[in-house]
Amino acid sequence: MFKKILIANRGEIACRVIKTAKKMGIATVAVYSDADRDALHVKMADEAIHIGPPPAAESYIVIDKILAAIKESGAEAVHPGYGFLSENPKFAEALEKANIAFIGPPVGAIEAMGDKITSKKLAQEAGVSTVPGHMGLIEDADEAIKISKEIGYPVMIKASAGGGGKGMRIAWNDDDAREGFQSSKNEAKNSFGDDRIFIEKFVTQPRHIEIQVLGDKHGNCIYLGERECSIQRRNQKVIEEAPSPFLDEKTRKAMGEEAVALAKAVDYCSAGTVEFIVDGDKNFYFLEMNTRLQVEHPVTELITGIDLVEQMIRVANGEKLTISQEDIKLNGWAIESRLYAEDPYRYFLPSIGRLTRYNPPAEGEREDKTIIRNDTGVFDGGEISMFYDPMIAKLCTWGADRAQAIHAMREALDSFEVEGIGHNLPFLSAVMDHEKFCSGDMTTAFIAEEYPDGFEGVTIDEAARSKVAAAASVLNMISELRRTRLTGALQNHTRKVGTEWVAVIDKTHMPLALSNLRNAGASITLGGTTFEVETEWRPGDSLAYVSVDDEVLSLKVDATNTGFRIRWRGADMDVKMLTARQAEFLAMMPEKIAPDTSNLLLCPMPGLVVSIAVSEGDEVQEGQPLATVEAMKMENILRAEKKCTVTRINAAAGDSLALDDVIMEFG
Repeated sequence: MFKKILIANRGEIACRVIKTAKKMGIATVAVYSDADRDALHVKMADEAIHIGPPPAAESYIVIDKILAAIKESGAEAVHPGYGFLSENPKFAEALEKANIAFIGPPVGAIEAMGDKITSKKLAQEAGVSTVPGHMGLIEDADEAIKISKEIGYPVMIKASAGGGGKGMRIAWNDDDAREGFQSSKNEAKNSFGDDRIFIEKFVTQPRHIEIQVLGDKHGNCIYLGERECSIQRRNQKVIEEAPSPFLDEKTRKAMGEEAVALAKAVDYCSAGTVEFIVDGDKNFYFLEMNTRLQVEHPVTELITGIDLVEQMIRVANGEKLTISQEDIKLNGWAIESRLYAEDPYRYFLPSIGRLTRYNPPAEGEREDKTIIRNDTGVFDGGEISMFYDPMIAKLCTWGADRAQAIHAMREALDSFEVEGIGHNLPFLSAVMDHEKFCSGDMTTAFIAEEYPDGFEGVTIDEAARSKVAAAASVLNMISELRRTRLTGALQNHTRKVGTEWVAVIDKTHMPLALSNLRNAGASITLGGTTFEVETEWRPGDSLAYVSVDDEVLSLKVDATNTGFRIRWRGADMDVKMLTARQAEFLAMMPEKIAPDTSNLLLCPMPGLVVSIAVSEGDEVQEGQPLATVEAMKMENILRAEKKCTVTRINAAAGDSLALDDVIMEFG
């Protein structure tokens, strides 16, 4: 077995590989850029080597720098993680020449399957059903439009060397095709150093289901069930689960056998994933093969009990698989929620900054036998950089069945504390409570269909609001009692705590009364219903576990001048606890009017200006592109919201902008 391996990656996947290597008694080497000098993977590894400036193109994907780090460290093998150099055949070739083991598939398989065009041709030859499309390279936007018309809109424009949602655009018409072609090429070049583009038919109402395969160097190959990855935004997965709520055993077996046949056709070894698009009639079409470990591999590990990273290392060491197809049993249900540094209230645009609070739920088995796992590459006080992928963590839960796994995920999300940056925790919570998701009836269009105008937050129903009000009233009682004891000690008198209050949530006034007061709770009468509330929360705690009629609410709590900011189940609530007189005055207060920014184009996230598409004095039409801003390897085209004239341009290509910086002004 290898004595030392180098991880040619960063973030949570580097940390993930280090954990398994340590378990196997293998020393680890991390590499890092200037931006990652204090990163978690650097702290976890046995040694770390600096490889250059923050941009990946100057550090993590420079083969010579990785080779130099291997030589310096004396590592015998390299695990590439995912992204970066993981599917780069030139990197695998360079390692082979240097007599360094690559913890991944052979060069031939990477070349055959890593290129989306070649892989589709091979899949067709192997008898695998594929999506109709143009398998040749596209030279320019005019040719892209011509081919798109021949295939028939809608089409998917994709980077041949792509992955992770980078370099992908859906085109519904000629204008989309022209625009999408150029953006896809730009993203592909920046992310992979390869700007080749191809086009295929976009299957409407599809489900994205993938098969995990595992092969060795001795001709053995098996499949480890499937993963449902249909909850996506901007072609990037957000929530995954295993198994799929849609497949039956017959379809699972057929997909698995085709995936293995394709893998064997290219002498595949190591862990890999064959992705399929599946329609409502369970017809499935080969999409692509990822010749690497997938981001969502933990859900497969949770339902099979197999450590895929360990298997990859053993296969790279020349060992035979000790697992046969008959050994694979799918046990229970697992769900993964990807926690991203992005603002769901701003169309999921990237967010950067310092994590002023990062406190994930405790990992391991809980009292109800569910399991929580959190793969992460950050820590409390760490920095989220604009140079890399915005993923903070992958929160996973396992349950005996899907309903239990969803319930465990709801509670885990409620107790996951992240402060200092925009993040998608509220959105993930909203999905867990969404009727379509809970029923398993979703497609890759879920986010676009259910949130067509973007995510605007969660408003809880009346029954849930009453429980939150009851919980808040006890938190308020505990805070008031603490203040009473403090002022009493200082002023030698005792201030009484009232038992009549008005909780105000979402402008709803909810009079309530407290009785049977005790150190850990009280009886709360609200709207004719009495709740028994208990909690061990104390002022200053940021999490409150409150039992309301035996249902435990995991509330994120921040004290305010008038009560608390409480976040629960995706809802972000300003809960005011007022006396009756204060509530009367509040009702008379005028609402604050937001400033008018309709004549400004504001930068929606910190990023780099790629281009400005207009000039001062231009008259622009609604929907016309104005500027392109890149952040975290994704290009975002900013468009005019109405017909207007550009009166001033404040930014130029190459400028780095902060959130809400003014790009241009209109008259």
